[in-house]
Amino acid sequence: MAHSHTAPPPPIALRVKAIESLLVEKKLIDPDALAAVIDLYERKIGPRNGAKVIARAWVDPDYKQRLLDDGSAAIAELGFSGAQGEHMIVLENTDKVHNVVVCTLCSCYPWPVLGLPPVWYKSAPYRSRVVMEPREVLKEFGLAIPGDVEVRVWDSNAELRYLVLPQRPKGTEGLSEDELAELVTRDSMIGTGQPVYPS
Repeated sequence: MAHSHTAPPPPIALRVKAIESLLVEKKLIDPDALAAVIDLYERKIGPRNGAKVIARAWVDPDYKQRLLDDGSAAIAELGFSGAQGEHMIVLENTDKVHNVVVCTLCSCYPWPVLGLPPVWYKSAPYRSRVVMEPREVLKEFGLAIPGDVEVRVWDSNAELRYLVLPQRPKGTEGLSEDELAELVTRDSMIGTGQPVYPS
């Protein structure tokens, strides 16, 4: 999916960039350190929490059922809860259904299990197009969904967040829960990607 924007950034983004530039110019912050912190929350801490939830569901059928019945409570069992994750619904991908999550109004996102939302998730093109043409958008992410698989688009809001439970990759029966967690990607928990296969 092309993530470029033709519209100018919103005023708040310009303000944040201006403040960041001033802090860097006055040597109050190190831009590399700031980038490392953002990367940590965007790709490591947050999504690792969600990956642990998914891996537990893959190895523990009772936990999986609790997760599907009451996502918030089951996620809290593993110690992941808080603002932006109070009311969670977990959606299971199957051979016949593929789920994908969006927030059409803004960028509601389950921070406790996924960390910071990616830039593309907040972009107007993703938020509008994935509802209208989900298969095409998923294809642009490199995810071709077969025609006999139903694609369901779920719209998060201020009261409710969604987490996708991707299918466990075939051939991973001998892997530990920790090893399985390493296969889970942030995008697979949004529905715009799949877990990685073990090398």
